[in-house]
Amino acid sequence: MAEEDDSQKTEDPTSRKLAKAREEGQVAQSQEIKSWMILIGGAGVLLFLAPAMARDIAVIGQRFIASAYSIPMDFEHLRLVFSKVASEVGIILAPALGTFVLLAIAANVGQFGLIWSVKKIEPKPSKINPLSGVKRLFSSQGLMEFAKGILKITLVAVVAFGLAIPMMHDLQMLPAVSTGAALRRIHEIAILMAVASVGVMTVISALDFIYQRANFMKQMRMSKTEIKDEHKQTDGDPQIKARIRQIRMERARKRMMAAVPQADVVITNPTHFAVALEYKMETMPAPKVIAKGQDFLALKIREIAEEHEITIVENPPLARALYNSVELDEEIPPEHFKAVAEVIGYVMRLKGKLPH
Repeated sequence: MAEEDDSQKTEDPTSRKLAKAREEGQVAQSQEIKSWMILIGGAGVLLFLAPAMARDIAVIGQRFIASAYSIPMDFEHLRLVFSKVASEVGIILAPALGTFVLLAIAANVGQFGLIWSVKKIEPKPSKINPLSGVKRLFSSQGLMEFAKGILKITLVAVVAFGLAIPMMHDLQMLPAVSTGAALRRIHEIAILMAVASVGVMTVISALDFIYQRANFMKQMRMSKTEIKDEHKQTDGDPQIKARIRQIRMERARKRMMAAVPQADVVITNPTHFAVALEYKMETMPAPKVIAKGQDFLALKIREIAEEHEITIVENPPLARALYNSVELDEEIPPEHFKAVAEVIGYVMRLKGKLPH
């Protein structure tokens, strides 16, 4: 049944589903990006911080070696000494540890931004169920992660050994040089191997990020039924939609009634239909319908027209035709030019704008 459901999910996920998944903490993320960032941090620590850290720790060690005979051996004094040493070493290592923490945070934020979701930390029985754990371990996702881990270790090992074998001669010569020179050479070798490992992990991380992104989008796919259901939810409740339509109609009706005083003539049925026309000979190529209504609205249009002394002409066929064929703020179509021209001419003669 699950396979059948998955086979029906052929559509790309909508932005609403992706946003909902993000709210629940479900995003495309690559663990290899985190490893890569931490490895870069390790290389940076080796390159910039390791010499100073080693020097400071060596100072602490030399202090013990120089005055080892003066250290009290009772438990209380040893506890104080070790506490002091631990705090000093902690302060020395703090920049490196802080770098790793910041890089780990940056690896997450860089992939999917800041997300605040409590659902990822909610207790779920499936997380502590051994059977569920075994299923996850041997799932396709678990096997893929296992294969990636083996590949990653293999590639890093190949690169590391490829660099280490030519350096075996240097390591054999270390006992014959001074301690400082030996430490410097070990430091150089460590940096070289870290840089090589970073190069390998860069390729692995880029490929894994592309794979995780594609796999996540595949998991988020939707069936056509899900998309239809989402559209229904997005559109909202039918009653709310009806209320919105009603509000829009009321506003449009108010705007239409406010435009009636601008009319030059109102053509009526005489009581069932009323169509208000505006025509400015100098600026308009043809008369325009600025208001129209049936029954109650027709009566209101007549009342407003009478209040503003707008000419009302009874022409039932023309009123019905204009009401049914012309929308608001549209010019009358050519087939009604002749009939409307007669009405407009009649009105203009009444107003003295045309000779009788």
